[in-house]
Amino acid sequence: MTIEELLVYGKSHCHSDHAKILLAELLGKNPLELLVDLSVQVKEEICQLYKQEILALANNKPLQYVIGSVNFYGNKFLINEKVLIPRFETEELVENTIEFINKYFTEPVDILDLGCGSGVIGLTLEKKVSTNSVDLVDINKDALEVTQKNCQLLNSKAKIIESDFLNNVSKKYDIIISNPPYIKTNEEIEDIVKNNEPHIALYAGDDGLDCYKKILKNVNPYLKDKSIIAFEIGFTQAQAISEIAKEELKNIEIIVKKDLSGKDRMLFILKNNV
Repeated sequence: MTIEELLVYGKSHCHSDHAKILLAELLGKNPLELLVDLSVQVKEEICQLYKQEILALANNKPLQYVIGSVNFYGNKFLINEKVLIPRFETEELVENTIEFINKYFTEPVDILDLGCGSGVIGLTLEKKVSTNSVDLVDINKDALEVTQKNCQLLNSKAKIIESDFLNNVSKKYDIIISNPPYIKTNEEIEDIVKNNEPHIALYAGDDGLDCYKKILKNVNPYLKDKSIIAFEIGFTQAQAISEIAKEELKNIEIIVKKDLSGKDRMLFILKNNV
């Protein structure tokens, strides 16, 4: 089959943009290049794989899982169904955290990524700021296998720790960052998310706050005198998380940042006991 014939097949089963992106990925091309190569014949094994993956998309499997990778903050990361698909809001969390690090620290920092999933947050920070160490923590062994692959892909020196949040952590950090589960148990979410992404990384109790409570209750021994906690949050949770932080921590300043949609999506806790 030609590229044009494959695209016609793909577009008959799913969104045309997804059909182009998928075929371009299989052929190692930019999607725009396909338009000038429409008459090129494609190897039979690629044709068959393309058809299989198109049908997976037609059955509501997310494009990112079908492709097996995402671009996050300019780097390619491998993913599968054992980890969340990184969202743009998480890129905003990383962007704002970089700004805070550059503003408040002049020396290399020690970073802890709690509930790291595929490792996109910690590994991106490792590339973008000066670090002494980056530790990547997750309770899910399957997720950590993905993390390990991404460490290899990016030539990272990050340390991988299997732990229920802070349980197996043993040192102090300048930056503790987390995009933990924060969806309420009974909250309605899109079927494509509910039916494909790991529930362990989505749901966090009746109020969606279980993970924040767990982290903030136990985090103080792992914070340096001058340190920052950076959270991605649900857009209605800023006040509740702020109150938890004030109960558990002293000498802190709390800063809530909005995402590009104007919703509260990031919460930063600045500690300074110096």
